[in-house]
Amino acid sequence: MSRQVRIVGTLVLTALAVAYLAWKIELGTTLDVLAETEVAWFAAAVAIMVLTVPVLAARWGWLLRAQRIEEGLAWLTRAYFVAYTAGQILPTSLGGDAVRIVETARRHGGQTAVATGTVVLERGLGGAATVLLGAIAFVLSIGRFDVSAYVWLEGAFVFGTILLTFLFFARSARPLLRLTAPWLERVRLDRLLRAFYESVHHYRGRPRLLLGVFAVTFAVQTVRVLAIWATARAVGIELEVLVYYVMGPLLFLVLLVPFTLNGIAVREAFFVSFLGSLGVGAEQAFAAGFLFFLVTLIMALPGAAVLLWEGLRGGTRSSSQNVRPSRGG
Repeated sequence: MSRQVRIVGTLVLTALAVAYLAWKIELGTTLDVLAETEVAWFAAAVAIMVLTVPVLAARWGWLLRAQRIEEGLAWLTRAYFVAYTAGQILPTSLGGDAVRIVETARRHGGQTAVATGTVVLERGLGGAATVLLGAIAFVLSIGRFDVSAYVWLEGAFVFGTILLTFLFFARSARPLLRLTAPWLERVRLDRLLRAFYESVHHYRGRPRLLLGVFAVTFAVQTVRVLAIWATARAVGIELEVLVYYVMGPLLFLVLLVPFTLNGIAVREAFFVSFLGSLGVGAEQAFAAGFLFFLVTLIMALPGAAVLLWEGLRGGTRSSSQNVRPSRGG
């Protein structure tokens, strides 16, 4: 897909989301709802999201260490916050992931494929944990409230998770992947993607590590859903917390797809659509989505401060002394 097509597609999707919001909400009423925001609930949402970052950073560090790349929790946390900053101007959180890969590769020369593998595996395990959390919530919600319209979306994510797990970890998938080799050679991506695949496949022999990362991710996502609940409570939405355990995983997964920059309009449209199906007014639902957007902006502030400080000091120095050869796949 060409850059021009992606740009046009992004603009079209953004315009559609904005048009949907303009159709659903009344601006004056929305501003009134936001003006009455309960700051304590909003602060709780910010605290939940910010305080879970070091846990996610430690999880990433485990995967790096398995590839003999040693980094301290301070730098890993710094990289995560910088990635959140980058995510404000790059497509979704995947743009932030690219920044983490680049920074890690710079500090550990010749380890680009390994760095990419750890970040993608981390993201994949995160997606799988999020899918599981959403599936459990769907089952528990049966008979309590109707969110059947979103079953197809949950099903799509479940299917995608199973497919990616098969491609990356099943030996029987290798013949299928070899079919792509001629095309990858023509576009000169065969060596890079082979190294990337090997770096991910390397973890197949480390089930305890994968299970540990998965468990930590599941726990963090379980806590982070409460941030969505808190933003909704901040604008007076009083639904049972189980609702957000159905909604939250879907929101996290939708925001991974690069529809728009930083999920602008798509996030708010999802809030309006999902909460609206449960009888919440469009203005309140939009306000909750907007507050959650503000939470992501606040999460970007530490990374912005780090970049400014490092820029004033002349940037970060390479830590080539931490480089050890990868054990491969």
